[in-house]
Amino acid sequence: MSLRVLTWNLFHGRALPPRDEDLLDAFAARLAGWRWDVALLQEVPPWWPSSLARACDAEARCALTSRNALLPLRRALAQRRPELTRANGGGCNAILVRGPAVVAHARRRLCVWPERRVVHAVRVDDGGWFANVHASTHPPRARADVVRAQAAALRWAGGEPLVLGGDFNVLHPPCLFGFVHVGASHVDHVFARGHAHAHDARAKTVRDRGGLSDHAPLLVELPGA
Repeated sequence: MSLRVLTWNLFHGRALPPRDEDLLDAFAARLAGWRWDVALLQEVPPWWPSSLARACDAEARCALTSRNALLPLRRALAQRRPELTRANGGGCNAILVRGPAVVAHARRRLCVWPERRVVHAVRVDDGGWFANVHASTHPPRARADVVRAQAAALRWAGGEPLVLGGDFNVLHPPCLFGFVHVGASHVDHVFARGHAHAHDARAKTVRDRGGLSDHAPLLVELPGA
């Protein structure tokens, strides 16, 4: 059976062209309507993951990133005027899993300056890990974040299959030893290790996102054994 992994930066719940309104339901409807098994999400408003998971009949695990001080105030402003608050509404990364149960969740801070960045990962009960990262915006820092994320994910996964994806903030895929680069869309990438037919993976950008976010969702299908 194939494995479908989606990665998408949600742009702090905003759209292009801008719509100064709460777009939680719009994002949830899009995610619920696509076929995926694991979704790696970045720049998610911190109060969204549980609602997205319910809409998608999925489990959610999240990790706070940057600009989350005084979060109740940020949330109140962002829900009313997201184009005013922009990234200052607060941020987190989230992993949604459909089907197998999540049996472990790990996270590691990658840096605190100029903004806090993290990698986090889940293990599912039929085996395998899925790691989600949003790297820093400046390319040298981004590459350093990815190296740290790779090391953490490998430590958590041990010898089990591992998928590492997210917003790497670099156009050209870094060289990650032992991994196969299985898909890219601009600065968003997905890598796999321990998947027998990863070289035959199929990747596409999802076109029907209705103007949501400034990133196109990337969907990668890994063939089964």
